[in-house]
Amino acid sequence: MSEQQRLGRDVFIALSAVGWADGKLDAEEADAIVRTALEEGLELDEIEEIERATKEPVEMSVIDRSKLTKEDRLFVYAVASWMTRLDGVIDGKELAALDNLGELLKVPEGARRSADGIAQEIALLPEGDRPSRFDLPALRKMIAARLEESAKRRAETG
Repeated sequence: MSEQQRLGRDVFIALSAVGWADGKLDAEEADAIVRTALEEGLELDEIEEIERATKEPVEMSVIDRSKLTKEDRLFVYAVASWMTRLDGVIDGKELAALDNLGELLKVPEGARRSADGIAQEIALLPEGDRPSRFDLPALRKMIAARLEESAKRRAETG
């Protein structure tokens, strides 16, 4: 992802929807979503909409995938994958929501496994895996780097 490009409202609405999949969105998860949206420099009305999505359940169907790049979609999926593990309990509803999100975002199975692996790598860094310490910018950079490596390999093999 280029430094100028920023994540839009739909990325954060998607993360909220996944967070609500088990019927509750943890306060730390909600804070991480809103904090990251603020760090992205979104407009105040977008931040308010995201805050509402963290306070009341939202459906994934409200996500406008057309505005998301491949990198955005992988990032959303990776963060959602990490969020499903935050409370230490992965339930069927969360896994179904994650699978639903992967389908909605049109992320192929192999890319889902890669995004999940990258999220786990970031979660295992010394900063820890709590929302206040999870390094979302590092996650984005790692996804961008892996996409670039993959593109180079494809170009080299013709």
